[in-house]
Amino acid sequence: MRVLGVDPGLTRCGIGVVEGTAGRPLTLLGVGVVRTPADDDLGHRLLAVEQGIERWLDEHRPEHMAVERVFSQHNVRTVMGTAQASAVAMLCAARRGIPVALHTPSEVKAAVTGSGRADKAQVGAMVTRLLRLDAPPRPADAADALALAICHIWRAPAQNRLQQAVAQHAAPATKGRTA
Repeated sequence: MRVLGVDPGLTRCGIGVVEGTAGRPLTLLGVGVVRTPADDDLGHRLLAVEQGIERWLDEHRPEHMAVERVFSQHNVRTVMGTAQASAVAMLCAARRGIPVALHTPSEVKAAVTGSGRADKAQVGAMVTRLLRLDAPPRPADAADALALAICHIWRAPAQNRLQQAVAQHAAPATKGRTA
């Protein structure tokens, strides 16, 4: 499974591509950050994020995209920018028919470090170890994007089995009903 992880942000949008399957060694295919100047017009910044993500999609051809789920923050301006960048990433994936999964920061931390309360340094250290890197990816947004991709690779098979089980359980209940 090849996953493009996106840590959304307007100033720095972390991007990481990881390939692998649960229980097997993972391979780093690329990591970086799409940057936009804080003083640029919002529309131009969103366009730059879109163009950056499209370049990553063209180059790496992921099968899935994992995006950090936007959650409420104290700074409304920050959460708005994060949500807008997240929407751009999901739009880029939808245009290409790439399935998108949203993962909360605590889900990602728990998957990668074993603790949903891990700090940035712990996440970076585990990403470094799991991908057999010499040093943690910088800035932290890049490491977070890789952590999202890793989380999705590890969690997707179980989530898919759960969804199939729920669908199978619901199917007999709907048989025999007519509209």
